[in-house]
Amino acid sequence: MPRAGVESRKPRAGGHRPARRRSAARARPATLDAALKRIRLFLCDVDGVLTDGSVFIGGEQEIKQFNIRDGLGLVRLRGEGIKSGWISGRPSAATARRARELKIDFLRQEKGSKVCVVERLLAQTGFGWEEVCYVGDDIVDLGVLERAGVAVAVANGVAEARAAADYVTRTDGGHGAVREVVELILKAQNKWRRIVKACTV
Repeated sequence: MPRAGVESRKPRAGGHRPARRRSAARARPATLDAALKRIRLFLCDVDGVLTDGSVFIGGEQEIKQFNIRDGLGLVRLRGEGIKSGWISGRPSAATARRARELKIDFLRQEKGSKVCVVERLLAQTGFGWEEVCYVGDDIVDLGVLERAGVAVAVANGVAEARAAADYVTRTDGGHGAVREVVELILKAQNKWRRIVKACTV
């Protein structure tokens, strides 16, 4: 139990921990807010992050439940010039349809290393790892979480993902966790207040 006024190195729900040690080439900013300010590419897993991890299959049709607030958050993020992408090792027509509806910039549904997938995206966009915010929930996300400029785990993610994260959401995957992170980014970049104000006219 940390002493009063001393921050634990283990992130708690809705909290962050001090920067992990990295090479000088990938040194992390002193604060989470500073790291969020330089995010230009938002990436996340799908099942367990954008959904609660459930898949409903009837006949040949697969049904997934996505959170509307997550969707609106991603639309606002795009409106501010921040690109977004979904990375999943499980191909799904339902995921592809939702990505099209939200005009997600990059959808990658392929088996194999997620790190390799992200590195190809970085080569394509010209962004660096330090400009990436990644949200995951399971051990398959660890490689990207260890490299991303801002690593986020959802509240109900596995212990290993939460331990690797700079920030653990207050909300579970599929229940607004992505929206929570989107707001963090936009607030850190001084864009959220303007977005809210525009909705009042």
